[in-house]
Amino acid sequence: MRVLGVDPGLTRCGVGVVEGVVGRPLTMLGVGVVRTPADAELGHRLVAIERGIEEWLDEHRPEFVAVERVFSQHNVRTVMGTAQASAVAMLCASRRGIPVALHTPSEVKAAVTGSGRADKAQVGAMVTRLLRLDAPPKPADAADALALAVCHIWRAPAVNRLQQAHAAAAASRTARVPRTSAVPVRKVPR
Repeated sequence: MRVLGVDPGLTRCGVGVVEGVVGRPLTMLGVGVVRTPADAELGHRLVAIERGIEEWLDEHRPEFVAVERVFSQHNVRTVMGTAQASAVAMLCASRRGIPVALHTPSEVKAAVTGSGRADKAQVGAMVTRLLRLDAPPKPADAADALALAVCHIWRAPAVNRLQQAHAAAAASRTARVPRTSAVPVRKVPR
């Protein structure tokens, strides 16, 4: 499985591609950051992020895109920029028919470090170890993107099994519910 992880942000949008399967060593195929100038107009920044992500999709041809799920933050301006960059990544992938998965920061931290409360340094250290890198990717946004890809590779099989089980259970419930035929309603004379 080849996954493009995207750690969305307007100034620095982390991207990283990891290939592998559960139970086998993973391989980093690329890591970087799509940068936009903080003083540029919002529309221009979003176009620059789109172009950057499109280049990564063209170059690496991932089977899945894993994006960090935007969650409530105290700084509304920051969360809006993150949400906008996230939407661009989802749009780029969806336009190509590539499935998109969203993972919360705590899911990613727990998958990579074993603790949903791990700090950036711990995530960077584990990404370095898991992908057999010489040093943690810099900046932290790049390491976070790789962590998202690793998280998806490890979680996707279980999530798929859960979705299949839910679908089978729903189909089973539907099959057991007797269908009622429509009975015409007659007016009763008074």
